[in-house]
Amino acid sequence: MTMHHPRSAPTAPPAQVSTVPDARRLAEGLMTLMNALLGIVERETELVRAGQVREAMALEPEKSEASRQYTQAIARLTSSRDYLAQATPDLLSALHRHHETFRAMLQVNLTVLATAHAVSEGIVRGVNREMQRRALPNGYTAAGQHAAPTARHATPLSVSRSL
Repeated sequence: MTMHHPRSAPTAPPAQVSTVPDARRLAEGLMTLMNALLGIVERETELVRAGQVREAMALEPEKSEASRQYTQAIARLTSSRDYLAQATPDLLSALHRHHETFRAMLQVNLTVLATAHAVSEGIVRGVNREMQRRALPNGYTAAGQHAAPTARHATPLSVSRSL
């Protein structure tokens, strides 16, 4: 008999929707979750644009929890798709349209965040290159060529992500 660690235990499949009221609750809950998750990411984007990275990072636990709930709701929707298509096709269609809008808006915000991350990484790399260039001696070879120092002469750069 093998023991499973609580974190590695398989999760139970999501309960399928089997009544119209349950379908409506699922749809309303999913729309609420999408709006909440989008609101968190939009706040995060605004903070990053304003240079308030620490404040943006503080949203991570809230974003993670909303993402977890969203994933669970999508799993329940997926397992209930056949019933929803048969019993509430208009509701399923409305959910699909709302989800497409959600994905498009989320993509815009995630692109802004990825760009900000790439720019900040580029700045750090540029600072590091300049530090290395200034820290290494300028020299020439016997043939009069500029001598490039080896990697063993480089000084590592450390960056605090908590500042």
